[in-house]
Amino acid sequence: MNGRRILGVDPGLRTTGYGVIELRDGGLRLVEGGVLQPNPNAPLERRLVQLHDGMVEVVRATRPDCMVVEELWTAYEHPQTAVLMGHARGVLALVAGANALVVHDLAHAMVKRALVGSGSASKAQVKGMVVQLLGLASPPQPDDVSDALALAIAFANVEAQRNHFAELGVVMPQRRSRATTLLLRAPSGNRAKSQS
Repeated sequence: MNGRRILGVDPGLRTTGYGVIELRDGGLRLVEGGVLQPNPNAPLERRLVQLHDGMVEVVRATRPDCMVVEELWTAYEHPQTAVLMGHARGVLALVAGANALVVHDLAHAMVKRALVGSGSASKAQVKGMVVQLLGLASPPQPDDVSDALALAIAFANVEAQRNHFAELGVVMPQRRSRATTLLLRAPSGNRAKSQS
């Protein structure tokens, strides 16, 4: 019987890192990792198509059970970054939805806590844990791949903890992304308009 596969994705319009891990017999195994790099000189709509097509190939080749993406965050000084990142995340969500994959969000600090035990851990510490937990000879390159694998491993840890507490009869609340929370709070009239 195949183990559970988790696809971690570090989204970007220039470079999107991805990493697929498999949970089997209480251990983690690297299935595949890499980057998708749409043509930076192409118009936005063409880059989004290239990102879509590349991620479809990854999903079909690796057959993950779910997708994990870092929660969207941006500094107020750079709102355009959030908008562009939102385009990439939308394409990834579309690929996931079309392939019946549930998408999970993890905050950056939660990834660090799940891997290193501290939300203020350094990038080098996170990379070191990725190498150790997957039994790799060196950190995956470029950093986008390492970041994607960190997301997948962190989610596996969070999910295992949630399952452990459930066995003890303790229910941990599911964390919703800010986008989901805003949608749930929108007046019903606005939702009806956006769906039509």
